[in-house]
Amino acid sequence: MKDFDAIDALLAGARQEVPLPAAGERRDLRERLGLSRAQVARALGVSPSTVGGWEAGRDPAGEAREKYAYFLEGARTRLEERAAGPEKPGARATAEADAEAGAQAQASTEAVVGTGAVAGAGTGVGPGAESGAGTKAAQTDAAGTAGTGTAGTGTAGTGTAGTGTAGTGTAGTGTAGAGVGGPGAGRPPWVPDAAVPDDVEVLAAPRPCVLCGAPAHHQVAGFPQHLDPAECRTPAPPASQPSQAPAAPSVPSAPSSGTASPGPSARTAPAAGAARRGRPATAGIGGRPAGPGGPARSGGPVQVVPAGRRLRAASDSPDLIGQAVAAALARHEGDMEAATAELVRRAIPDAMALLDETRKGGRYDVVAHPWLPDVLRKQSSRGADHIWEARPKWARRELPPGSHLVTALDVNGAYLSALKTHLPIGQLEHSTGFAHDRRRAGVHLITPPVWEHDADLPNPIGSRDEPGPLWVTEPTLRLLLRLSGPKYGLCEPPEIHESFTSGATENLLEKFRVALKDARDRAIAEDDEVTLEYVKAMYSKFVSTMGESHYNRELYRPDWMHLIRSQAFANLWMKAYKAYEAGLLPVRAMGTDELHVIGDWRQVFAEGRGVSEVKVKDTYTVGEEDPAPAAPDDGDD
Repeated sequence: MKDFDAIDALLAGARQEVPLPAAGERRDLRERLGLSRAQVARALGVSPSTVGGWEAGRDPAGEAREKYAYFLEGARTRLEERAAGPEKPGARATAEADAEAGAQAQASTEAVVGTGAVAGAGTGVGPGAESGAGTKAAQTDAAGTAGTGTAGTGTAGTGTAGTGTAGTGTAGTGTAGAGVGGPGAGRPPWVPDAAVPDDVEVLAAPRPCVLCGAPAHHQVAGFPQHLDPAECRTPAPPASQPSQAPAAPSVPSAPSSGTASPGPSARTAPAAGAARRGRPATAGIGGRPAGPGGPARSGGPVQVVPAGRRLRAASDSPDLIGQAVAAALARHEGDMEAATAELVRRAIPDAMALLDETRKGGRYDVVAHPWLPDVLRKQSSRGADHIWEARPKWARRELPPGSHLVTALDVNGAYLSALKTHLPIGQLEHSTGFAHDRRRAGVHLITPPVWEHDADLPNPIGSRDEPGPLWVTEPTLRLLLRLSGPKYGLCEPPEIHESFTSGATENLLEKFRVALKDARDRAIAEDDEVTLEYVKAMYSKFVSTMGESHYNRELYRPDWMHLIRSQAFANLWMKAYKAYEAGLLPVRAMGTDELHVIGDWRQVFAEGRGVSEVKVKDTYTVGEEDPAPAAPDDGDD
């Protein structure tokens, strides 16, 4: 009976999976609430790419599934309440009156003239909410400081909205605020629903814009910015500059009704604006003066990096690797061994977080869980798929007579360098025929050419004994096509039978690669072994777990894994060929990073610890010196 008791206990403890809406509805619920993937990911404790995978049709499991189902059910309930909420009598008329008052306030503020005098108006409108409206005009001081309009506050009823937010006017313009919580919450009125990207978030309190320094109510990819280009302006130079124009006369305070009478000062606004923008001429390229957008301050250059369509200071980019190392050392009170062990254990999720950060503002979205053909699927739980990665395992069969000093060279950062390869962006598509499209990448079924140089160089397809067609990756095919061209002429071109490819780019992981490379270079320069081991674990585990692995469920791209590995093997083959062309004698090539040569290798390869540089792994002697000839015998006759 104990066996049946155990079964009963197992059945009693089994939980039924929480049902989830269809994939299309999941994204729709999030977008209708005006939430970004990053916001949802933070609330659920996962990465934005994971949320994207769920919205594409992948189902979470365990506690993550329960949390996601709870969020989706709450989102559906909130939207239903918003749609079915009762409307109070007279609320529609009140809303229309408030909207008209806001429009009049905006029109009046455009007539107010000065170096920043504004009037702002805001209304809070929502289903079942009483609306409040308020206006406030601020008078500029002698330096022309802009005023800020402050909206009134509506009293919330049963609706979801009711709080008005103020518009901030600059240089004589004002903008009416929109009700918080109602349709269109979390964005300015000029931005439609579909125009707000996933990485735009609403700030609880205004923060300085990273581009102009003025208060901004939104952040893009974690950086406060204005969504409307008209609001984002170059700040005025300090009043102490010689070219600063005299401040315009103060503008009288606007009446409490929120209207301002246009006067003669309205016609002087363009001149005042031009004077405010005046600054000393600054030398530009070739000694020419810089234009109005040139630098306004002296000092060293500011390093910038792309951020979507704009630029941001490189110092504003978060150093996720440095922060993680510092935090680990602090937790372990400076114990480097314990901190390194913790960071290596966290390498996979930290690498995925770094990938998400470096992909912000990228031209292409990373498809984390695409459909894959059977050739990329394992045939059994412990078996392999059909892809041949062309891993080299080659040794020269004979050496010239005599003793030879062999140097085993280790190529640094082989996988890190291999991240720069042509990777398919979307879902792989099937094709047949002999043509190769260099704009696409994937896996190919080919008949490889005959290799007749095995005595001097390794076979580009690796050590393969079975003849006939085989599935190879994009780097292997490109290497074979390269070697069959007129520059090398080492083999015939391969015969392509069929392919699974997608549109490709060589720079899909470039920012991710550069971030890891820069951290590695800094660690070497500072003799920081903790960061060095952490970075090595990040890129090596990132490559090895992006296939069918239980350790990384955020990215399922076995095609990428095969391509990156094959690129490392192709890079090693090219180093062997470079050594051969320079007069060295390659004697062994193994794995991704080991090359044995005879000769003065320092004339060919740079020695060091940097990426693509080499270091000595071992030295050994092969062969024996010819015995010296015996001296003639001068004995007595």
